[in-house]
Amino acid sequence: MHDIKHFETNTDQVKNNLSKRGFDISLVDSALELNLKRKKLTTEVESNQAEIKKLSKEVGSIKKNGGDASSLMEQVQSIKASMQNSQDELEKTKIALNDALAVIPNLLDESTPEGGGEEDNVEVSRWGEPRSFEFPIKDHVELGENLGQLDFEAAAKLTGARFVVYKKGFARLERALANFMLDHQLERGYQEIIPPFIVHERSLFGTGQLPKFSEDLFKIEGQDWYLIPTSEVPLTNLKREEVFDETELPLKYTGLTPCFRSEAGSHGKDTRGLIRMHQFNKVEMVNIVHPEKSDEVLEEMVRSAEELLEKLNLPYRKLQLCTGDIGFGSRKTYDLEVWVPSQNTYREISSCSNCGDFQARRAGIRFKKQGDKPQFAHTLNGSGLAVGRTLVAVVENYQNEDGTITVPQALIPYMGGLEKID
Repeated sequence: MHDIKHFETNTDQVKNNLSKRGFDISLVDSALELNLKRKKLTTEVESNQAEIKKLSKEVGSIKKNGGDASSLMEQVQSIKASMQNSQDELEKTKIALNDALAVIPNLLDESTPEGGGEEDNVEVSRWGEPRSFEFPIKDHVELGENLGQLDFEAAAKLTGARFVVYKKGFARLERALANFMLDHQLERGYQEIIPPFIVHERSLFGTGQLPKFSEDLFKIEGQDWYLIPTSEVPLTNLKREEVFDETELPLKYTGLTPCFRSEAGSHGKDTRGLIRMHQFNKVEMVNIVHPEKSDEVLEEMVRSAEELLEKLNLPYRKLQLCTGDIGFGSRKTYDLEVWVPSQNTYREISSCSNCGDFQARRAGIRFKKQGDKPQFAHTLNGSGLAVGRTLVAVVENYQNEDGTITVPQALIPYMGGLEKID
């Protein structure tokens, strides 16, 4: 949600900012027009209320003195009827204004590079050298199926396409990776949370998934409930509609949850394997911080995700997303992409975003210093990491010619000392 006062006093700046996203800035004009209407109706209602109060006093005075106040009483009733119409219209206008503001994306940070799409994202750095293989590379699907440890057919029988059944060593690897990631975040000062995997509409509105991205969600029929698309939603909403003391900041949450996504609009894209699933596990980082700290915290979050990849010795690159590819709720985003040998390219494994006060305004997340007025916090979220995609990277980068998988050194303690998956 946005501060309409900021739109009023900085209209050209706001329009220029949003136009970099390719956003239809006529919707900004619509919101401003609705706000003018809201102000006008508010003035009418308040003026009517003042007039009714004044006339009611006169009626009381006339009656007290034994006079006839019927004419004034009729006038009061007429004003009340007119005011009721204005009040009804005012409520409709407020709802329309909120609806208009709800679909306007976050304002971009000045450092966000301009571009039309993912091809214009800016590479910031690279780490590690992709391995040279002396044998034909297999992808994770072939490796997993040959070992009998990835079963897409069983998942299709149980549920449908874009689901998987992990077995034996691969199931253990998935669990090991998740624990490895959680332990890393705990060392970085995060508090581990196990939230509900089902949330209501207000929570999804707070983080910006609703109303714009309803098609990407799995809704539970007959309920105001949805399966979470990411644990960013419940973790951020832990402080929804609260005013808390500034001394609680920063709030650092991490959690391992399944994520459920309909993948609307992605038909035919990444249909093979684990890259794009309807259900996958992810370790999330969520920070709720003082506005002055959010830029610094974004860099810290990205570094935390980078350290995980470095501990696993997985080559990666860091990108800053451009104006045409950045998410709806973000003002600045970095993506980390890990090297996937079978595709001979880097694929996204973590996305870390500074949302500024965008989500805090939608969710009512405020803090206060004693004696000061409450102010909106800044929220940040990031993957630390997507577990399934990390498994893909480990399996493909650590594959052996005989089809077995060498376990990275950092994971051996989490695999009960197991050094090879066969």
